[in-house]
Amino acid sequence: MLLFRGKESNPRSFAKAVSWRTLGSIDTFLLGLFFTHDVKAAGAIASTEVVTKILLYYGHERLWAQFGWGLAPHAVAPTPAPEAETAIL
Repeated sequence: MLLFRGKESNPRSFAKAVSWRTLGSIDTFLLGLFFTHDVKAAGAIASTEVVTKILLYYGHERLWAQFGWGLAPHAVAPTPAPEAETAIL
């Protein structure tokens, strides 16, 4: 996307979103099971929120990638000077 030109690639942000959401869904399932004592209800709660939260996290990451606040500046390699041309006499 042209709108998001951060320091992190789109596939990396998406992979992070999926891994985070997996962990979050396990947590949601366990909490749903704890409060409802019903595996079906806990599964329905956990599976319903997966897609929306992946998309929200992905968008959130890409938005944060637009801001340099809190990031260490990247060292820019100096541009090598052009070699002096030698004249052959």
